[in-house]
Amino acid sequence: MANLKDIRNRINSVSSTMQITNAMKMVSAAKLNRAQDAITAMRPYSNKLTELLQSLSTAGEEGSNEFAQEREVQNVLIIPISSNRGLAGAFNTNIVKAVQALTETEFADKSIDLLAIGSKAADVLAKTQNILNTNTEIFDKLSFEEVAEIAEELMDDFLNEEYDKIIFVYNRFINAATQEVMTEQFLPIVQKETVEEEQESELDYIYEPGREQIINELIPKSLKTQLFKALRDSVAAEHGARMTAMHKATDNAEEMKDELTLSYNKARQASITNEILEIVGGAEALNN
Repeated sequence: MANLKDIRNRINSVSSTMQITNAMKMVSAAKLNRAQDAITAMRPYSNKLTELLQSLSTAGEEGSNEFAQEREVQNVLIIPISSNRGLAGAFNTNIVKAVQALTETEFADKSIDLLAIGSKAADVLAKTQNILNTNTEIFDKLSFEEVAEIAEELMDDFLNEEYDKIIFVYNRFINAATQEVMTEQFLPIVQKETVEEEQESELDYIYEPGREQIINELIPKSLKTQLFKALRDSVAAEHGARMTAMHKATDNAEEMKDELTLSYNKARQASITNEILEIVGGAEALNN
């Protein structure tokens, strides 16, 4: 059994760890509230904009929309969205696994480049994949303007036929304890499949000033919003994952502290018992 000093040092160490993890949990909880409010407010607008865009693209003449052009897929750009910090459970690991699954199955025979957002997934994927660039600063002050610049570069790459398909891989925020890994196609625009007659009547839009002008203005805005939503989703999911991970770490540290305290009390009791036995034994020796 370890001596009392060693156990006492371990108790102090676990207590310090527990204070740190509990503080990190509280910080993540505060950040999660803001991030959750932001993505919850944005989703209805983003989803409706995407739905409208898909309907406009589907309703138009085939080949009229350059961002919806389907080409033979040879060059693929995958954008893994992870975090710059760890201690968030399986948040970053799930992104790495999803990207590896894409490269080994669906795009196994394609030319694949990665544009990483967040350093954690990039550090792992760089060992096996070609990473063009890693953007770690965007999370410092996430704004639509900065995201729009990235989206414009991606749109230019697609129009210049540098890539035939661009894919996002990110964590979608569901709640504080649950995140869903999403593999979302950015370009070409995913068009709706055949629509039932009942749904067609609901999507019978009247275009003013004109369909072509609306599409030309709507598509870039929709694509920028799609990327911005993915990043906001990832931020909220990260804080939720870290809060949950730190909550579990705090509980585990508290459990370990209780076990160490029990071991300390047992060791102390055994030590006191041995001292009493030695005193009694010495007294008996003197009497004899």
